[in-house]
Amino acid sequence: MSNAFVYVTYIRTTPEKLWEALTEPEFHQQYFLGAQMQSDWKQGSTWKMVYADGRVTDSGEILEIDPPRRIVIKWRNEFMPEVKADGYTRCTFVIEQEGDMMKLAVTHGADGPHKLLEHVSNGWPLILSSLKSLLETGKGLSRPASKG
Repeated sequence: MSNAFVYVTYIRTTPEKLWEALTEPEFHQQYFLGAQMQSDWKQGSTWKMVYADGRVTDSGEILEIDPPRRIVIKWRNEFMPEVKADGYTRCTFVIEQEGDMMKLAVTHGADGPHKLLEHVSNGWPLILSSLKSLLETGKGLSRPASKG
């Protein structure tokens, strides 16, 4: 990928708990700012991100999956026409044990410029900080108020 956003965080948890948090909808609602990822988490399966009211924000396909170590998702935004027009990106989650912590690396990239990468560079840090908070303290973060 010629253009990518990379975020790495360390979370005091187990590989199984982190995997569950990445793949189970009841966890997503606690840290993914009100959305949840829906898939049966098998290679070639459809994937989508959905809000509680049924709006689909993003969709794609599971390209690779290796529990509890790696997920690769073909990812396209569905609600911003100018971003959707850019087509698909690829989001890779890699989990590695680091002592009593888990290292989670998220790489969201595209072959060339892509408008979605501008948005994920703001979204992923908040979402992944919320995930870390949820797994370490039992409570995710809420979306900060918009500046207006």
